[in-house]
Amino acid sequence: MGCIQLVLGSLVILVSLSSLFRFYSAGFFLHDEDICRHFYGVNDIYDSFDIKALSSRVDEVLDKMDSLQDKIELVVQEMEKNKDDLEKGSIPKLEYKRFLEEEVIKPLYSTHIALRQIRLPRVEGIGNMTVKEDPLINNFVIEEIRKYITPKENRHKKVNIFGTQRVYNTIGHACVSMKKELEEYMDYDIGSYCKDDWNIAQKLMINGCDPLPRRRCLTRASKLYQKPYPINESLWRIPDGRNVRWSNYLCRNYECLSSKNPKRGYTKCTGCFEMEKEELKWVTNSSLAVDFLIKDVLAAKPGEIRIGLDYGIGTGTFAARMREQNVTIISTSLNLGAPFSETISLRGLIPLYVTLNQRLPFFDNTIDLIHTAGFMDGWIDLQLLDYILFDWDRVLRPGGLLWIDRFFCNRTDLDDFMYMFLQFRYKKHKWSIAPKAKDEVYLSALLEKPPRSL
Repeated sequence: MGCIQLVLGSLVILVSLSSLFRFYSAGFFLHDEDICRHFYGVNDIYDSFDIKALSSRVDEVLDKMDSLQDKIELVVQEMEKNKDDLEKGSIPKLEYKRFLEEEVIKPLYSTHIALRQIRLPRVEGIGNMTVKEDPLINNFVIEEIRKYITPKENRHKKVNIFGTQRVYNTIGHACVSMKKELEEYMDYDIGSYCKDDWNIAQKLMINGCDPLPRRRCLTRASKLYQKPYPINESLWRIPDGRNVRWSNYLCRNYECLSSKNPKRGYTKCTGCFEMEKEELKWVTNSSLAVDFLIKDVLAAKPGEIRIGLDYGIGTGTFAARMREQNVTIISTSLNLGAPFSETISLRGLIPLYVTLNQRLPFFDNTIDLIHTAGFMDGWIDLQLLDYILFDWDRVLRPGGLLWIDRFFCNRTDLDDFMYMFLQFRYKKHKWSIAPKAKDEVYLSALLEKPPRSL
């Protein structure tokens, strides 16, 4: 009994002394301004280092040490109270070993690792650079995300093709405000199978943590995955449901996604998963003047439309129709309640998994056509729409077409949205407004980007 108390008491003293020595040697008992002078004797150290994040990580380690010390002291006190009973009885050696491993060694090891993970600012740069420690490094605990955001030095210290001596992996600033979700996303075993956590990834993207960091785990596929249908069948056939991971949807098969099912799990694009309805779009005449046909749109620039972007939500039907006209269309997609991305791909088309807040991954003046339908409507903030429209203008080539398809809004907001679309002074090929409901209207337009040559 006396030996156990001696061991536990020694551990308490050891933990306390090690923490005090560690932080005294690091200068954390100096004033804030003295910390950096203690290390470097420079005044501009804060310019590239997040001292608040460093302080938070230090507090986190100290809390762990305090918790461990309190736990050990509590055990010692309990043992002191029950000293007579303990002296009469006997503790099995295995139980004693388990206690030391679970209650002492593991928490002490965890605290030790957390202490070592704290990264202090470094003044030395690489070559003639003066880049210091990455300012975000102390915000995150999970080692994989810390490794990802740390700049990677070039091999042999040479300048790379981008003219830099290190590579910076991209990470959106919003990721810092979603630390818990991002660390959950990056908490995996390297080389193993990733968790089925695409919904966490999509949540991060939608909330501005975009682009996401790369990962070093293997993507899961459906256990029953089958070969996709050949291209002559896949364009107008619902894919094999066994090729989709359904675990994060309300529905568990394509039949459940019928527009007649009120609990299908998605609200946009009614009939998206019913090919008999999809086959009628953009090729059959409609009673509404806002419904343009593909053949009429292509006739505005005969032979010039070769590649384009369908910016909206759906299962790729617009791209399928344009493929029949030898036009390659990339379809943006998010899995908002249904497997839109997988469906587009299984139909033999190209899905682009992006959000509204992401800059389009195309170079300036390269796209022949941008088509948008069913996604950006009267709910969208005017300033956000402005950023999106300017990005579309950037990637559209001179003479490229912007097809606004059935955009709808309140009648009272129509003038604002009309200004947004007309501010670029595009040439009007088609422009049509039609009533949607009592207080809402549709707007469709086909506009051509001017040359704007210098």
